[in-house]
Amino acid sequence: MTASIIGFASLLLLIFLRTPISFAMGFVGFFGFLILIDFNWVAALSMAARRVIDTSQDYGLSVIPLFILMGNLVTRAGLSQELYKASYSFLGHLRGGLSMATVVACGGFSAICGSSLATAATMAKVSMPAMRKYGYSDSLATASIAAGGTLGILIPPSVILVIYGIMSEQSIRELFAAGFLPGLLGVLLYLGAVSWTVWRKPESGPRGEKVGGRERLSALKGVWGILLLFGIVMGGIYGGIFTPTEAAGIGAAGAFVIALLRRSLTLKSCFQVLYETAHTTSSLFMVVIGALIFSNFVNRAGLPDQLLSLITGYNVSAMTVILIMLAIYIVLGCVFESLSMLLLTVPIFYPVVESLGFDLVWFGIVVVVVTEISLITPPVGLNVFVLSGVLRDVKTTTIFRGVTPFWIADIIRLALITLIPAISLYLPHLFYR
Repeated sequence: MTASIIGFASLLLLIFLRTPISFAMGFVGFFGFLILIDFNWVAALSMAARRVIDTSQDYGLSVIPLFILMGNLVTRAGLSQELYKASYSFLGHLRGGLSMATVVACGGFSAICGSSLATAATMAKVSMPAMRKYGYSDSLATASIAAGGTLGILIPPSVILVIYGIMSEQSIRELFAAGFLPGLLGVLLYLGAVSWTVWRKPESGPRGEKVGGRERLSALKGVWGILLLFGIVMGGIYGGIFTPTEAAGIGAAGAFVIALLRRSLTLKSCFQVLYETAHTTSSLFMVVIGALIFSNFVNRAGLPDQLLSLITGYNVSAMTVILIMLAIYIVLGCVFESLSMLLLTVPIFYPVVESLGFDLVWFGIVVVVVTEISLITPPVGLNVFVLSGVLRDVKTTTIFRGVTPFWIADIIRLALITLIPAISLYLPHLFYR
């Protein structure tokens, strides 16, 4: 236990000194492992090299660059504007309807994009001008974008779920199936948060123009590409027609065809999309490799077994342990962003959760939902800072004030998913078990 505590203290110190988390975890994991094996350099270097080789050659991880490429191509094709237009045509005439349309559009866009930050940044450019045109308060307008963007790491395909599946050795397609209903629940609760806000302050979300049936049909025709792409990718995975990796390849190819048909790709923009995909993928792989090296150190130090012994020694109920873990995640969310939290905690927590008899697919969804909360809570709230960077005339405090009903809705969703595992496990049981 002492070695683990020293290791974590060293890791936190390096992170606060602004060391990239991938290097911080790799450095602490390597030297911690080296100390535990009595400075056997050959064994420590072999462990680190094996992690690098195994990760770079892992076929399952090839799903990451393909889904990132698909999301970049969809963004380049401008489908976010069509999604917002379609959502607005059905919801815009309601009080707070433009914020509701933003949430729905974020949910649809994140289903293809898979990134919370990209969803928030993209939808800010699309929906903010319209909400300002109709006199929406900046707090409600930005909050609906920031909160809606968090759906990107839960609604499949999700890169975060892929990374969790690799680290905990769980089926990615089961995780994708498990994330669908909680993601839909998140959309509904966010719509409730908008309704609550405009009920208290009607002037914060005036009604927009009502759109006729013909215009609604025309707006739906504009999103045929994203609906078809999502149906093929996720329908193929759920139906067992192809693996998640094959689905990612088909999705990337489909997004490329859609971008070509919409004439949104040039040779220069194509190279830019490939560069952005390579940059994001390499950054993620560096973080995953660092996390796996750190995980080797933690397991070698015996921290998961020691935690389990400590829990059983105090005769604490299994659900109490889960609630303590969730409390730790909420506290960490005030300091770390979502991926950092996941990589730091999953290697320690998942063996304990498995030993207590919980389903690790369910736990993965719980972890992703609680890390979503960190994206909109102060003082870190990455989605909030992304928006303040895109919308420089809106204060960060204004956005944080507006997102309060939304993270309360997230707490309600977290409680429901934690106490009713069937919300997450219904589709995996229906399709695969």
